Amino acid sequence: MAKYVLIVDDAPNIVLSLEFLMKKEGYAVRSVSNGEEAMETIAEKIPDIILLDVMMPRKDGYEVCQELRANPDWKDIKIIMLTAKGRDVEREKGLALGADDYVIKPFATQELVNKVKTLLA
Repeated sequence: MAKYVLIVDDAPNIVLSLEFLMKKEGYAVRSVSNGEEAMETIAEKIPDIILLDVMMPRKDGYEVCQELRANPDWKDIKIIMLTAKGRDVEREKGLALGADDYVIKPFATQELVNKVKTLLA
């Protein structure tokens, strides 16, 4: 069965690009545009990995990451945070909250695909 990737980002152009990349690699993909939708979607079906934007309406990526890591049922979900915030302090915050990796936008698409493959291996 195909690994399931959940894309959580409020920028339609980024979502389209990520969906295309992940489907091309053979992953099952679902996309939502904010943190609240992400939590509802995860409760319905647990993804193998989440590509999680940091800056979103209603619940940001840091809050989503923190909630996921606080729930024992979701502790094994891989999380790659995506953000335009490239300062070390933001990266360290994301990793401290439990993200498995942190990618700064704009990102090299092949680099992101490789990170996903590595985390799901």
